Amino acid sequence: MDERESLYFDTISLADSEAAAAAAAHRKSLSQSRNTIYHSAVDLAGDEGRSSSSLRLGSGAAAEHAALAWQPGYRQSTALEHLNGGGDHTDAALAAQILALQNGRGHLPTGIGVSGSGGGGGGGGDDEVSRRLLRNSSNISIKDKKLPITYSQWKSRTYRRFDDGKRSVDFVLAYNGEDQVEEHRRKREIFEANLQREGLQLEHNKVQRVHFIKIHAPAEVLYRYAEILKIKVPLKPIPGQEQVFAESEHQFKSVVSRMCRSLFSSVQLNTALFPEREPRIHLEFSRNYLELYDTEHPNFFDASTRYSIINFILQRQHFVEGEESADNLGIEKLVQDSVYTCSYTLHDKDDRDRLLKEWANITKWKNLQPLDQIKDYFGAKVALYFAWLGFYTQMLIPISLFGVICFLYGFITWSSDPISRDICDDNGTIMCPQCDRSCDYWRLNETCTSSRFNYLIDNNMTVVFALAMAVWAVAYLEFWKRYSAGLVHRWGLTGFTHHVEHPRPQYLAKISRSKRLANRTTTTTMQGNHEAKPKVTLDPDVPFWSIKFLPNFTSYSIMILFICISVIAIAGIIIYRMAQRASHSILGSENSMTFKVMILPMTAGVIDLIVISLLDLVYSNLAVRLTNYEYCRTQTEYDESLTIKNYVFQFVNYYSSLFYIAFLKGKFVGYPAKYNRVLGFRQEECNPGGCLMELCMQLVIIMAGKQVVNAIVEMFIPYLMRTLKELSYRHGWYKSHKDNRLVPYNQFTEDYNLLPAESNSLYVEYLEMVVQFGFITLFSLAFPLAPLLALINNVVEVRLDAIKMLRFLRRPVGMRAHDIGVWHNIMTVVTRIAVASSAMIIAFSSNLIPKIVYAASMGDPELNNYLNFTLAVFNTKDFQVEPLLGGSQYVNETVCRYTEFRNPPWHPQPYKRPMIYWKILTGRLAFIVIYQNIITMLQGILRWAVPDVSGRLLKRIKRENFLLREHIIEYERQQVHIQAGTTTTTPSQLKAEESAGLRQRQRESDDNNTNTSFV
Repeated sequence: MDERESLYFDTISLADSEAAAAAAAHRKSLSQSRNTIYHSAVDLAGDEGRSSSSLRLGSGAAAEHAALAWQPGYRQSTALEHLNGGGDHTDAALAAQILALQNGRGHLPTGIGVSGSGGGGGGGGDDEVSRRLLRNSSNISIKDKKLPITYSQWKSRTYRRFDDGKRSVDFVLAYNGEDQVEEHRRKREIFEANLQREGLQLEHNKVQRVHFIKIHAPAEVLYRYAEILKIKVPLKPIPGQEQVFAESEHQFKSVVSRMCRSLFSSVQLNTALFPEREPRIHLEFSRNYLELYDTEHPNFFDASTRYSIINFILQRQHFVEGEESADNLGIEKLVQDSVYTCSYTLHDKDDRDRLLKEWANITKWKNLQPLDQIKDYFGAKVALYFAWLGFYTQMLIPISLFGVICFLYGFITWSSDPISRDICDDNGTIMCPQCDRSCDYWRLNETCTSSRFNYLIDNNMTVVFALAMAVWAVAYLEFWKRYSAGLVHRWGLTGFTHHVEHPRPQYLAKISRSKRLANRTTTTTMQGNHEAKPKVTLDPDVPFWSIKFLPNFTSYSIMILFICISVIAIAGIIIYRMAQRASHSILGSENSMTFKVMILPMTAGVIDLIVISLLDLVYSNLAVRLTNYEYCRTQTEYDESLTIKNYVFQFVNYYSSLFYIAFLKGKFVGYPAKYNRVLGFRQEECNPGGCLMELCMQLVIIMAGKQVVNAIVEMFIPYLMRTLKELSYRHGWYKSHKDNRLVPYNQFTEDYNLLPAESNSLYVEYLEMVVQFGFITLFSLAFPLAPLLALINNVVEVRLDAIKMLRFLRRPVGMRAHDIGVWHNIMTVVTRIAVASSAMIIAFSSNLIPKIVYAASMGDPELNNYLNFTLAVFNTKDFQVEPLLGGSQYVNETVCRYTEFRNPPWHPQPYKRPMIYWKILTGRLAFIVIYQNIITMLQGILRWAVPDVSGRLLKRIKRENFLLREHIIEYERQQVHIQAGTTTTTPSQLKAEESAGLRQRQRESDDNNTNTSFV
């Protein structure tokens, strides 16, 4: 028996019979034989002045059970069975532990013996304990005091319910029971009184050091606030809706969809655990039409809706009497001031276990997600995130397969590349040193391996893959809007926008502190000739230029400052690379190709990843403070402002080094007689094969490294924090006495040890995926396997996020949403930037345009002399800084080659740009223009061809709205007849007339819409 079972005696009664007392002594013997120490009845009785005596058990069955307790295979029952079941009975001795906790003692004194002789010596003491517990338990019903209750029965009845076993615990407030601050106590009393005044039902639990307040919202409260918040709920079946649903289902379930369902039956959900939901028509709740709603439907007010209503009430209750301003209301302010330690909703054990088994499970990686159940459990906002992540992951499958095909094409045609073949077969080409003094000449064939790898990503399929990637990005976004529209309608959120959201309490508090807006925030109510105190808080219009401009300007100025810091950090890394090339590296010989091609880019990439992560950590915390400084009226506006500031910074932070390699590196180097320098260092040069290889390495390091870091941060750290918190409360590590430990024995004590779920907790998840989307759209041209890496990561990410939310985080408050918010707009902008990025990478970082110009100008379609065409000649006598060759074998070299299009030294204009360079530059610019126009045209056609809402769904919405209007009109007509007392028609006749009228009007509506076409 553990401590959890002893705690339940705080809320139940004990049997007042001799059998119960004997069973109590029997249970105590077993507990002591397992070294489980509790206060004895005699020890408790000693508090009343009675003398202590040892509790003794007689021989017989009790002694035999005590002897069996330590034998192998013996299992002590953890549930107290019924008295008539022949098993363990209600244990009065265990009740002593809870009384000891209430009396302030944390452990039993040792030395309580159990002898094998004697009769029922302990019976009287146990009866006294029973009487004392019953006397102290004034909140226990008479029925419970007469009848014993098993632990299993008590646990199932009160695990997440009130002590009466009927009312559910919808919300929990927790505070430190040892908090002796009078101001805190007074604020709690006022706040809880205001909650009760709103109709919420409260029940206190003060068994342990942490005290809990259980909150239940009755139906009247839910009805009232559902009408205020304009929550849509399902209606009872409407005459004619079956026809609408049947036609739409027939249209949706085409032959192709049925074939796909049978083909992919292994990935379908288990319909026994997650049954398919019947379609329902939803209507904004109004108490005037209460009879129309299906109040018996299990999802009429699902858990997420109840929690959101209670959270809305908690956010808007005052805790100071006489000063009821916007600055002293809301549970967040109380938690911030340590009046309460936390407030949270409860996980549901059955639903949670089912989701953990069938959804938050890595072995279920290929299965579809139970989105309807996720919506009921977490709310629409979280469900939309998982729906989007799952849709994004599925859309990665075709582009990943195409990327693999492009990569395999490079392997298959490896030997046919003329550039890498000429490099590997060349033995006489001497290249110029890559730094001023310390570097030696080197042979071109030393880059044989890197040139072959470079061909894998720079071949004839590069443009095709870039084209497919651009079309895929737009198709993904358009099909997501179409898919999400169906989900939102199914969940009854069609038409919901942030305009129906109420102002944030923090926003009201902020404007109440403003001197300019103080006279606009409240209104004074008049009662007769007497003036009452201002009690009504208003939502005034806040002017932009006079009030909002300065906070916004300051916030975004600091964001730009951090962007500059990020750019400076990247520039520092670039200078580090330049310095490494100009000096002897500790990583190896600076002349070795391993150092030049592999070691230096990899070390720079790792340093870049570390700098990115540190700046990300600092700015993420700062962005929250900056957004709090602004005047964001609703939670949606707050989230969007925070998202924009963070993403713009992350865009620069994560992509700047990749943009440098793609567009700047090796483009403005100069030539050996006149290098362009930065802080005295020569700029970096690309290898003879180009810079795509290094861009590929940098992309893999940052992208894969970021995913690994995020996995550690998201899973290991929450697991570690939860474990430490559980251990600290279980063993009282933070206190010197063991009575300060928190024993988890029901749902709200178990969830207390979990990590809090922040209101913007999804921001980090969205940011991680949208940054990944940027990687694969902006730079996957340099690494066609990037979508495959993203696909593998996302398959695991879906399950890890689910595990984190179910195991490590408290249950978040459900929030309504009709889309993924500003993230869709961000991805749209990234998609448009990706078109220009791909065009510039192909034009300036690949060999496509030079090959085309060379083949057209030189008449060499086989590119046999293309390598020599790309290498310019330099006379070593013209060096600006002479290299220190020492004992080098290349001391007598008079000519070296470098990658550029320049005239040879014997030309009348040595080292100047030849005409072929300008032809190539013109071709590159022309390609950018043509490519962008073609892609933009294809994307525009795709956006036009795929509407945001399918025609079928649009037609269904129109027909449902028609049925809904007619149904309400008919209901109003019936109510008028009933109130007037003029109706003589029976209810069945009224229903038949209503159905006939609806069918007739629906036929007329359908006839009017026969000429309307839908996609």
